Amino acid sequence: MYEFSSEKKEREKPGLVAQRRRSYRVSVFVSQFLSSMEDQRKPEKNKTSTTSSLLWFFGISTCVKLLLIPSYHSTDFEVHRNWLAITHSLPLDQWYIDKTSPWTLDYPPFFAYFECILSFFAHLVDPKMVDLEKGLNYKAESVVLFQRLSVIVCDLVLLYGVYRLSKNFSMGFKERVLMWVLVVWSPGLVIVDHMHFQYNGFLLGLLMMSISYLMEGRDLMGGFIFAVLLCFKHLFAVAAPVYFVYLLRHYCWKGFVKGFGRISVLGAVVAAVFAAAYGPFVYHGQMQQVISRMFPFGRGLCHAYWAPNFWVFYIILDKGLAFLLRKLGLNIPVPAASFTGGLVGDSSPFAILPQVTPLTTFIMVLLALFPCLIKIWKNPQPRSTARWIAYAYMCGFLFGWHVHEKASLHFVIPLAIVAGNSLEDARHYFLLSIVSCYSLFPLLYEAQEYPIKVLLLLLHSFLMWHSFSALFTEDATAKAVVSAKKTDRQVGLKGSSSDFVGKGGFHVGWIGRCYLFGLLVVEIWGQFLHPYLLGEKLPFVPLLLISIYCALEIMYSWIWQLRQIMVST
Repeated sequence: MYEFSSEKKEREKPGLVAQRRRSYRVSVFVSQFLSSMEDQRKPEKNKTSTTSSLLWFFGISTCVKLLLIPSYHSTDFEVHRNWLAITHSLPLDQWYIDKTSPWTLDYPPFFAYFECILSFFAHLVDPKMVDLEKGLNYKAESVVLFQRLSVIVCDLVLLYGVYRLSKNFSMGFKERVLMWVLVVWSPGLVIVDHMHFQYNGFLLGLLMMSISYLMEGRDLMGGFIFAVLLCFKHLFAVAAPVYFVYLLRHYCWKGFVKGFGRISVLGAVVAAVFAAAYGPFVYHGQMQQVISRMFPFGRGLCHAYWAPNFWVFYIILDKGLAFLLRKLGLNIPVPAASFTGGLVGDSSPFAILPQVTPLTTFIMVLLALFPCLIKIWKNPQPRSTARWIAYAYMCGFLFGWHVHEKASLHFVIPLAIVAGNSLEDARHYFLLSIVSCYSLFPLLYEAQEYPIKVLLLLLHSFLMWHSFSALFTEDATAKAVVSAKKTDRQVGLKGSSSDFVGKGGFHVGWIGRCYLFGLLVVEIWGQFLHPYLLGEKLPFVPLLLISIYCALEIMYSWIWQLRQIMVST
């Protein structure tokens, strides 16, 4: 009787669990089958669906940008208005010489040509806008509207770059949506381009196009677009060593005859791009003037607001040592020059630590890049180019000279391409994206913009969390079903497969949660407690805390990315 009863219980318990598991597996199988059938049927229709969905994302972001037209804008607004006036009012040989405004033209020639084209339309809207003398600090509604709309229209280049990445690779719908959320709805791009005012979306669109061609194996086209990008904004040259090593190894290293032909073609393409950009200035004998404008090394080591990079810790260490030594009675002189000169001036001095020169920062960037370049040479995988390029821009951000906080977009946007590759990539990107966006908060310092930037960051964090959870919960579901098939009896004794699904999905761990809580503490102190407790005393402390705290995550991210590159490629 005991054996019969025990056997009956053993039959009932696995039977009930097995029935639940079969029902669950059937629903998952049906969902996956319908999804696969939908992907396999009518590829033309799928392409149309992808395009329409992406346009929907872009339309929503455009509506937000239109609502932000009356918001705050920085001196960069006057910088670009002055460039419109320079390129419209002066002959080409005067563009890089004019000093009517302190905001002189200091971007490469393709961007100057771009401003020249825009100036024709600006003249039709308001002629005073492009007047070199009368237009100084001109901020009429017509100017604001024209410049804001020009940035929105130029974001179509970013849209096309994302579209190329979405349509050409074997991405599921959730992976595509994830990329659109991370790039098209990037709060950092909204803050920098559509409030603070710049054209990063347009330039990052060119970078995304270049990466998409490299990932397709169309190396020549990828190199061509990158050369074009460098002639629009020279700060993207940080990734040039990555492009050089990758194209040399993957495209040109094909034997002596074939390799020589390919390197000749690649060299001719790049030379043609640079000739089109700089040729007129070579003709006028102005290359030295153009280069001096593009690389004003007389500016300070750091920008006006210290970007969260390695040099923050170096400067703090220098100031801390000087303070302690003065307390000990030593005569330590106080440096007169600023670390944060925005205009050209003397290089930044240090009281204790060795002086930092532009050459020092250049060598440090190359040293940080060197392990990645070795990996590229050994194994040039097209699918890894986005990760390598993002790592290069992070090296430039951490160790470069006079780095702007806005340059964090150069590595955050390309990393969105690989953010969905694994759960580890997703956790890393989630924290890095939040920190990058938060580090931009000091750019919008007026009270009326505070709710906007906070809402943008919170909304984007929620959307990221939802997108990552949807992607990786599905992965956990599939793994749980496979595990249930292989270990039916063990699962039947311990619980159904749905129990395993509940334990999967996206999470950042307790360290990530603690760091995010610390970010909240920094913001509460700077925005509320510091003004209440200290008033106008030590006004630099809130900015310093933001810079140091964000630098901790970005330094960790740099180490994490280097480890991923060394291990996974």
